[in-house]
Amino acid sequence: MKQARGYGFLIKWLVVFGDLFVLNSMFILAYFWTKTDGLPDFAGKLKIVILLLNFCYLFSLYFVPVKIDVPVLYTDKVVQRSLSLMAFHAIIYIACLAFLDIDSNDFPTKFLVVYYIILFVLFSLWRIFAREALKRYRRIGRNFKRVVIIGAGKNGMDLYAELKKEMAYGYQVLGFFDDNLLLKHTLPNYLGMTHEIEEYVLENSVDEIYCTLPNSQDEKIVRLLNFSEKNMVRFYIVPEFYRYLKKKMTLENIESLPVMMVRSEPLQYVHNRMIKRTFDIFFSLTFLLTVFPVCYLVFGMLIKLSSRGPIFFKQLRTGIYGKDFYCYKFRSMKMNVDADEKQAEKDDPRTTWIGEFLRRTNLDETPQFYNALKGDMSIVGPRPHMLKHTELYSMLIDKYMVRHLIKPGITGWAQVNGYRGETKMVEQMEQRVRMDVWYLENWTFLLDLKIVVVTIFNMFKGEKNAY
Repeated sequence: MKQARGYGFLIKWLVVFGDLFVLNSMFILAYFWTKTDGLPDFAGKLKIVILLLNFCYLFSLYFVPVKIDVPVLYTDKVVQRSLSLMAFHAIIYIACLAFLDIDSNDFPTKFLVVYYIILFVLFSLWRIFAREALKRYRRIGRNFKRVVIIGAGKNGMDLYAELKKEMAYGYQVLGFFDDNLLLKHTLPNYLGMTHEIEEYVLENSVDEIYCTLPNSQDEKIVRLLNFSEKNMVRFYIVPEFYRYLKKKMTLENIESLPVMMVRSEPLQYVHNRMIKRTFDIFFSLTFLLTVFPVCYLVFGMLIKLSSRGPIFFKQLRTGIYGKDFYCYKFRSMKMNVDADEKQAEKDDPRTTWIGEFLRRTNLDETPQFYNALKGDMSIVGPRPHMLKHTELYSMLIDKYMVRHLIKPGITGWAQVNGYRGETKMVEQMEQRVRMDVWYLENWTFLLDLKIVVVTIFNMFKGEKNAY
C-alpha cells in the first residue's frame, strides 16, 4: 500500500504547520503582553522580525528534525527534542537579530524570556498531543506499513512479537517466508518459500521487508536486497548476533567497513560532556557558597558533640576509568578500624545519633559537592564504591566495571529507584549495576534534572534503606 509512505510525509508536514502556528501565535501574544511596559521599539520592523522567526525555525529543523512518526517515541524524548529545538532556535534567532542591529533596546530581554518559556511549554504540549493523536490514528488501522518477514527462526519470531505488540507502532505484518516447509502449519501466517517473495511483494504492495536469515545464506540476502532497491521497497536486516546480544547498539563506519558499538554512550560526545560539566560546576558552586556553610556550622558542631574525631570522613573510592580518589562525607560513625572494609548495616552500633539523621536524609553526602566541583565526581552518576567492593564485585558481576566509564555521582538512577543502602546479596548489587549501565546508555540532561528532583523529594520523605 504505497499510500502508507505518503501518510508519513504528510504527518511530518502537519506537525511542522502546527509548530509554525504555535511559534507565530505565541510571538504575537508575548508581543502584546509586554506592551504593558511600553511598545517594543521593533514594532516598525515587525514583518522582518516575524519572517526571520519562521526562517530560523525551518533552519533549526535541520539540526533537530521532526520525528513524531517513528514507531517508538516516549514522552520524555518528545519534551527533550522540543527543548533542543527551542535552544537551537533561540541561539540562531538572537544571532540574526544582532546581525541586523536589533539590540536589547529594540528587543526587550523580558520579551525574549517570556516568549521562549511559553514557547517551550506549548511546543512540548503540542507535540505530545500530535504523538498521541497519531498513535490513536494508527490503532484504528490507518497510517500503517505493510511488511513481510523473511526467516521464521528465533530472531524472526522475536521481531514478529515486537511489531505486533502495539498497533500504534504502525506495522501490519502480512506474514513469513521460510524455506522450511515444516513451519507451514505452526507459523501465524506462512506465505511461502523465499523464491516466491518477489512475486508476492509486487502483487501486494509491500512497503518493507525484514530479513532475519543467517549470514550463511548470503546469496539469498543479496538477491532480495537488489530486488528491494530496484522496486523501491525498504529492506531491513536483523543481525544474526541478536540471538545472544539483545540490546541497543550504534553502527559506525571506518571508511566503508561497518563497526557495531556494543553500547550507545551519549557522554562520549563532547557537547554532552560540556553540558553535564557546566551543570556540575554551576550546581556545586551555588550549593557550596550558599547552603553548605550553614550545614558545616550546624552539623559540624553536632558531629563534634556526638563523638570524638574529625567533622569530615574521607575514603578512597573508585572513580572514572577505575582511578582512585578521595570521597568526602560528613562523619556519621564513631572512629573505627572497619571503615574501609565493612558497609553500614541496619542499627549499626558504629553510627552516631546525628549520623543516623544525616544518613537517612543523605545530608552526610553534601561535602561531595566539593568532589563534583573538582571533577572527581558528578552531581548525577553511579555511586562510587570503596576499593574492596570494587575488587570483589568486579570478579562476581560481569558488567560491574562498565559503570566506571563515566564519573561517579552524588546521587544516581539506581538510588532514586530504591537501590541504596546495604547489599547483603550479590543479586542486590547486580540490580544496581544494571541501573547504572542503563543510565550510562540513556543519559540526557533532562534525566539528570529528574534524578536531582526525585533525590530532593526523597530527602524530605525519608528512605527505609538509608542507614
